[in-house]
Amino acid sequence: MNKPMAVATVIALALTAVGTVGCGPDRLHIEGPAPKPTQAAGPVYVSDTLGHPLRRPTRIGLTEFSTLTQLSWRSWGKPKAVATGKLSGSWCIPQCTDSPYPATIELSRLERQENVSYYTRATVRSAHLPPADTGEDLRNVRLPVPEP
Repeated sequence: MNKPMAVATVIALALTAVGTVGCGPDRLHIEGPAPKPTQAAGPVYVSDTLGHPLRRPTRIGLTEFSTLTQLSWRSWGKPKAVATGKLSGSWCIPQCTDSPYPATIELSRLERQENVSYYTRATVRSAHLPPADTGEDLRNVRLPVPEP
């Protein structure tokens, strides 16, 4: 191969490589609607503070200090699950030992794992808490989820 032809071949190969690497003013183009919230896949669970998977529980240890009992679910398996029940915990002894506070729990942020889903967040609200117990630690509770 003669020298001018070898130089031309090297230049052609270099230009081809630059063209395939993606140099240039091209911008990423995205089409279509935004993704929808995660939909449940298979059975839906919520894990208690010990990591036990539960379906529509009537009782759940939400944190190491708070428990909800007498839960009645208005919705389950959707992006948000809502129930009413009774709230008690070590933070309200002795007032709530015999008379737990009426409360609402909302579960959200479904996470899919193979053929099941888990709620990963919980929020508890109660208008009946004493002023000193505002329930701030129950506004965005991260729920345990088993390892996939």
